[in-house]
Amino acid sequence: MRLSALVEATDAAAATSSRLAKIAALAAVLRELEPDEIGPAIGFLTASPRQGRIGVGWRGLASLAVEHADAPTLTVLDVDAALDRLAAAEGRGSVDARRRELEGLAGRATAPEWDFVSRVILGELRTGALEGVLLDAIAKAAEREAPSVRRAAMLSGDLGETARIALTGAAEELEAVGLRVGRPVMPMLASTAGSTAEALATLGREASVEYKLDGARIQVHRDGDDVRIYTRSLADVTHRVPEIVEAVRALPAERVILDGETLSLDEDGGPRPFQETMSRFGSEAAAAVALRPWFFDILHLDGRDLIDEPLSTRLEVLESVVGASRMPGIVTDDPDRAEEFSRQALAAGHEGVMVKALDSPYAAGRRGKSWLKVKPVLTFDLVVLAVEWGSGRRRGQLSNLHLGARDPEGRFGEPGGFVMVGKTFKGLTDATLRWQTEHFPTIETHRTAYAVHVRPETVVEIAIDGVQRSSRYPGGIALRFARVKGYRPDKRPAEADTIESLRALLRG
Repeated sequence: MRLSALVEATDAAAATSSRLAKIAALAAVLRELEPDEIGPAIGFLTASPRQGRIGVGWRGLASLAVEHADAPTLTVLDVDAALDRLAAAEGRGSVDARRRELEGLAGRATAPEWDFVSRVILGELRTGALEGVLLDAIAKAAEREAPSVRRAAMLSGDLGETARIALTGAAEELEAVGLRVGRPVMPMLASTAGSTAEALATLGREASVEYKLDGARIQVHRDGDDVRIYTRSLADVTHRVPEIVEAVRALPAERVILDGETLSLDEDGGPRPFQETMSRFGSEAAAAVALRPWFFDILHLDGRDLIDEPLSTRLEVLESVVGASRMPGIVTDDPDRAEEFSRQALAAGHEGVMVKALDSPYAAGRRGKSWLKVKPVLTFDLVVLAVEWGSGRRRGQLSNLHLGARDPEGRFGEPGGFVMVGKTFKGLTDATLRWQTEHFPTIETHRTAYAVHVRPETVVEIAIDGVQRSSRYPGGIALRFARVKGYRPDKRPAEADTIESLRALLRG
């Protein structure tokens, strides 16, 4: 299949807000894939190529000056093979090798194809082809029952393999996909509630209220002495966390699958910053900072699958296995007691709480109303420094904002200037996108291929979940889960929040 067919399908999906239309557009292209194209194509459609990170960032792509092809000739497998070569480039000369490979690929691609490939590499496709939509598209293309496809994807943890089985195998093969110790499962996800009282009211019954740590999600599989540790994205990080492996080997179980979080603690027993925990997953070197696991769910124990059991049962089994490593929590239907527990979690330095229905099964890979997260939202007034052009249904509109905090002392640049702390395209309405596209060119200073740079005079209110240490921006921090609340024409840039007020959110 030519890559242009995928590009056209994703453009069609991005151009509509109708879920059914998105599914139809994606199903049509999935039906035409050859068996060996299915895995790579699913990776492209989710901006998660099977090669993972390939050592190419935004600067490497933006610096290319290549004339693109006039007509489409690239195939899905051509691009997949090029990503293989990019991922394999290591050691001396790898930078030049990657650049040559990128230039060759960009030269063979049309401009729309290169835009697509670039966003796949950067993980920023934003076509509206969310995983749930794509699962339904796979079911439609394969003429299979959607629940069967979803369950197979959840239990295999591999969307590409699920698509291959659905599109090329018998219905029995899809039904045969089950929970298996050693094979990671897509994690169950949570929706959001504004308060513990709201969460309890949504569930309408007694619930488990548990700490929500500012740590990293882990899924643990043990089969005898063989222990595997997976991240939220199902990456295997076993060799990087030997202390967790040893802790799991000490548990009274032979075969077990656990869901939990891990973080590192400071000398006073408080949580270290999220970035310090995450650094353990990105480094091959041994670290002085030790990680401790806390477990909040159990999916399998010694031959017994538990995912279809209610949470109340799973918690009883979990307690018998992990003991002191169980996530702190209470069971209550009292809003006052739940709120007091939430305050305790925040006072201990954690993010907030999770409120979970006791009768809920473990819905792997699903984000429903059975699990609700409650954590405080922080807002800051920041200044827009540049705006990137959108893609898909936002093509032709200014979308992704570059956000700056005030630097009155000039610690990170010119005194009285602004230092970049992050980007976001989330929370923008259609009306806001139209306004941005009209407004920002009127205060433009210069342009690049991707963005319009502007005078730092537009103040926008941004909601964030916090900040983390980052070497990407000169202020040494980056915003976490930033989204637009609204523009503040009533405020001058001199009234924007400072870089120091954001840095004060760092712990430790």
